Amino acid sequence: MTKLSMTVNGKPVSGNVEGRTLLVDFLRQDLHLTGTHVGCDTSQCGACTVHVNGVAVKSCTMLAAEADGADVATIEGQANADGSLNVIQQAFQDHHGLQCGFCTPGMVMATADLLKNNPTPNEADVRHHLDGNICRCTGYHNIVKAVLAASGQDVDAVAAE
Repeated sequence: MTKLSMTVNGKPVSGNVEGRTLLVDFLRQDLHLTGTHVGCDTSQCGACTVHVNGVAVKSCTMLAAEADGADVATIEGQANADGSLNVIQQAFQDHHGLQCGFCTPGMVMATADLLKNNPTPNEADVRHHLDGNICRCTGYHNIVKAVLAASGQDVDAVAAE
């Protein structure tokens, strides 16, 4: 067993894990933060995207021990302090950027990473950045609109797919 400590959504946490424990499993099973989804276990779908030290990572391919001492942010930490949806979450709701919701936590986390690094992306930037996140429901058009809306841009400029 390996003892680890990290900050998750602004709160210090610690635990003992086997060396093979994935970060996604530590978050879901040990910390009961089940918003981070396991979709493929191969880093293909992006449903498990979290931020580690400010960088978006697919937590199904990262060992929990690798996050020892890190600052980890999950979908549960994205809401505003009063519990209301943040601008990205609200844009996904307003622009129907979700259907079944399974991919939504990963999409929101990937979007936060994009907007941190590129506050006014164009449609091509959004599509490129979200390329590693799979949605089986929406066809991505409304997800792209939601990302552009979250960045404060005109979503009517997005051409229909």
